Amino acid sequence: MYRVPFSKTNLTFELPPGWRGTVVESRSVPPLENVPQAVAQALASPTNSPPLRQLARRGDRVCIVFTDITRASPDDLLVPPILAELEAAGVRDEDITLLCGIGLHRPSTREEKVLKLGQAVVDRYRVIDNEPLNPEALVDLGHTESGIPLSVHKVAYEADLLIATGVVEPHQYAGYSGGRKTLAVGAAGEAMIAYTHGPHMVDHPGTRLGRIEGNPFHEAISEAARRAGLRFIVNVVQDDQKRVVYVRAGEPETTFQELVAFARTLYEVPVPQQYDLAIAGVGFPKDANLYQASRAASYLFFAPTPVVKPGGFFIVPAPCEEGAGEGVGEQRFLRAMQEAPSVQAILDDGRRHGYPPGQQRAFVMAKVLEQNEVIIVGAKDPDLVRSAKFLAAPTMDAAFDIVAGKLGGNLDVLIVPHALLTLPIVGG
Repeated sequence: MYRVPFSKTNLTFELPPGWRGTVVESRSVPPLENVPQAVAQALASPTNSPPLRQLARRGDRVCIVFTDITRASPDDLLVPPILAELEAAGVRDEDITLLCGIGLHRPSTREEKVLKLGQAVVDRYRVIDNEPLNPEALVDLGHTESGIPLSVHKVAYEADLLIATGVVEPHQYAGYSGGRKTLAVGAAGEAMIAYTHGPHMVDHPGTRLGRIEGNPFHEAISEAARRAGLRFIVNVVQDDQKRVVYVRAGEPETTFQELVAFARTLYEVPVPQQYDLAIAGVGFPKDANLYQASRAASYLFFAPTPVVKPGGFFIVPAPCEEGAGEGVGEQRFLRAMQEAPSVQAILDDGRRHGYPPGQQRAFVMAKVLEQNEVIIVGAKDPDLVRSAKFLAAPTMDAAFDIVAGKLGGNLDVLIVPHALLTLPIVGG
């Protein structure tokens, strides 16, 4: 009997006779017993940097960029110790701005800011959102050698001391999230975000999960952070239950390298081969809509080597109670998937004309569907799923019947209960 997350519960199933199942999960390590103490220790002994209380001084303008509600970074545990260090250095409250790195997401609500930072922080300090569509709020940082337009929020650029928090985990574009990404994407303008999520970036062979070297997305955000003046980061690594297992602070480049080295030991799992079928678990809240749930298939597809053979299948159990999702980006994704006459048309149109932010998920999934079929199991609205060029099945057994009808029996199956936090490395 196998088990994968499904909404807030689990879905259990057995494979058909003759099918061989392999389960892969990220490595289990004990969570930190006292996260605030660990954060304090990281701040007291940062990597390749003086402590914050030595970097900051009275009269400095300080900007702390933190993630919005869509990211699991435990900023309520990271930001207060940073503020305590700044206070010890003599920095005045009125000289500190907390900038929510919403990227191109909707503005955060006050309630969400409180959830991220705590009531006391929101009441005491200035907390603002990035404004990606407001040229007056942005600073043009020029272009990279490859032509990527770089920009950052003015408050971040004008700070005497620029700090960012974040969580380091596998990321479809950056290789690993965290590090400089909270600032370089979260506090950027629309042009940079659109370009770095565009077809030229997604098509690049270096843009893959777990890949840092030779990754043009990672190179772009590193250059943006350097030009913006990012000097200090405080980041964590978490397990698949969102418990903090590792924390580091310090100079952005070397600190990020330390975090990624640890994250690789946690998330990257060797598998001996490619498979006929991968069952990709998601769980709440990501499986509440098709836009987010589809990441399970694309994450495994964009592993350093795709884990499923060309012509094989992904099965993603996801109720998708919110349909494709209610945001602008989610609706752009749905319309692109529904209105294109074929998967190839999505790719051709994206490469010819580009696409607005949010619609990149249609391009990404078209690349997956070009090679593999994706079955969504248990969706509330299977007709919507089918209209978006996915297959739909009410149960796992029904999904297995679809696969067997195409591939026959005697199949090799990879079961990844936490597909967004497990990176199978074929031959690794």
